[in-house]
Amino acid sequence: MAPQTSDRQEHRFPCDQCGADFRYSPERGMLVCDHCGNTASMVDRPEAPAIAELDFKAALNQQLPEAETEVTRVLNCPNCGAQVEFDGVTHAKECPFCATPVVTDTGEHRHIKPRGVLPFGVDEDGARVAMNDWLGSLWFAPNGLQEYARKGRKMQGVYVPYFTYDADTKTEYSGQRGTVYHETRRVTVNGKTQTRTVQKVRWRPVSGRVARWFDDVLVLASKSLPQKYTDALEPWDLSALEPYSPEFLAGFRAEGYTVALDEGFETARVKMSRVIERDVKFDIGGDRQRINKMDTQVSDVTFKHVLLPVWVAAYKYRDKSYRFVVNGRTGRVQGERPYSAWKIALAVIAGLIVAAGVGYLVAINQ
Repeated sequence: MAPQTSDRQEHRFPCDQCGADFRYSPERGMLVCDHCGNTASMVDRPEAPAIAELDFKAALNQQLPEAETEVTRVLNCPNCGAQVEFDGVTHAKECPFCATPVVTDTGEHRHIKPRGVLPFGVDEDGARVAMNDWLGSLWFAPNGLQEYARKGRKMQGVYVPYFTYDADTKTEYSGQRGTVYHETRRVTVNGKTQTRTVQKVRWRPVSGRVARWFDDVLVLASKSLPQKYTDALEPWDLSALEPYSPEFLAGFRAEGYTVALDEGFETARVKMSRVIERDVKFDIGGDRQRINKMDTQVSDVTFKHVLLPVWVAAYKYRDKSYRFVVNGRTGRVQGERPYSAWKIALAVIAGLIVAAGVGYLVAINQ
């Protein structure tokens, strides 16, 4: 079935029985109408082309074909900076990332179209169960936190933007290879002669060249969520990426990227450098390695803009926002958490009582 689109490329998938909107169902892998129960198979859509890479330099020089860019309507969160796509009738909304009410003028954002999408594999109920289990495992969490989880507040399914980078690298290096050897020495201790074995390292200069092709170096293209939490949601099964199709977004939000393409590549270069350093050490060989210099040439850089699925819950506790994120494929949970001062105080008091009791028993026995 073909989507209905407006001049702003807003996609709707009306049910052919009742006219209500279809949504993509992760558990069923198809479009489902919550109003009448009608379904539509994803196989009815036209065959999508394979996911292709885009030229990095052409994108930086704004020379991509016009078909590779689009304009979407977004609202900007004044608190966390998220740019979240909205439909044509929404003018006020709570930010799914930090629970801040977003009431702002509508704006349009021109960006590179997504090439791939990793469909949700965990539905909202599954995500809530995973989050509740995670919250229940936290030590010293306030009761209000767990009560919030039990209330079953709606979680928001959001497709979060990422860039993947491919690159060919060739690195020339110089360094030193260390070979461990042992020497036996005689020492005198308290008038007695003893034999000791001392470990030493013999270094010699080396140089060489290593090459590596990097495929799909993943970089978060959003600043709305703490990277330490989104990084902890990895790994992502990128082999399951589907060519982008708006049907997968039915019933979900999609965040616009706020990290520039070249900025993302700098992050990718840091990740590449760590791998190249390991390659160089392996190439140096020996028992120990020292790297004095690495000169890396990067070529044939390509990229993709892809969307990965995250369930987001956010609430305010004592005027501070706390956010939880759930990997929409694996159910892995990460998030922020407050601490209960009185629970910590009770634990300290209980520890002191136990310590005092143990000390008293020891004293009696002595």
